[in-house]
Amino acid sequence: MEYFTAKTVLALPPDVETYGIDYVANLYRGCNLGCVYCDGHSDCYKMKNFNVVSAKKDALAILENELAHKRKKGIVALGTLSDCYNPHEKETELTRGALQLLDKYGFGVSVETKSDLVVRDIDVLCSIAKHSPAVVKFSVCTPYDDLSRKLEPKANPPRRRFAALRKLSDAGIFTGICLTPVLPFITDDSASILSLIESAAQVGCKFAYAGEAFGVTLRDSQRAYFLNKIEKAFPGMKEKYEKAYPDAYLCVSPNNDSLLRAFADKCDSLGLLHTAREISQSFLRPYQTCQISLFDF
Repeated sequence: MEYFTAKTVLALPPDVETYGIDYVANLYRGCNLGCVYCDGHSDCYKMKNFNVVSAKKDALAILENELAHKRKKGIVALGTLSDCYNPHEKETELTRGALQLLDKYGFGVSVETKSDLVVRDIDVLCSIAKHSPAVVKFSVCTPYDDLSRKLEPKANPPRRRFAALRKLSDAGIFTGICLTPVLPFITDDSASILSLIESAAQVGCKFAYAGEAFGVTLRDSQRAYFLNKIEKAFPGMKEKYEKAYPDAYLCVSPNNDSLLRAFADKCDSLGLLHTAREISQSFLRPYQTCQISLFDF
């Protein structure tokens, strides 16, 4: 693990109206899960080797000082630029330390991850939930472990993610899944989407979220990285993407309309929340008197 010097940990989200959260806190930089679709390879992040994980030096001391001086409490999103439960977290415990500080200073938390290591911190998440919103969402793009190994080679397979969601849900944590991204021609079939929703309901999740469209974003260096990776895993797929999405940033599935209908119908039938507004309202309802700003998906 390499460390780099940073002056801050806590920051405002890049677009409050879009993201809705109050603060973001990135303790790590880079991600070594190897997901073929990761937006972190885009030029805008100015990272030469996104696959190498490094951490902010004295991150917890900096974060505590920032939290202690914030007049406005709110929800802090952990790991918006990389998975805050990357493999190094098992030893460094930076994310656990950050959760303990959020609990100490009365802040809520939003965690998105692919790692079942988050189960280790159920005790702190439950403590936060006593005074502030606490939500854990797992991103999943396929229900199939073998396909996940091709697309997310070093991430926990879907079965382990759902097992973790079961433990979190049983502990009373507000949990859900984010079906992002959905890869055209690879994971955009209705059977996969419906299977993910059913699995989420079975393990006690409160929501499933898919955004405005089923697809994947591609730009500059990320596009090149993605196309090279999927060509190795699925020969001929690069040409298929280049023909279907020659210059597109958002590559929407050809099945988008039917998938959105099937997704909404299945969520409704299983009692899962699936729009940002209804998810936020349900998640925040127990804390309305705290006047914490809306959590956004």
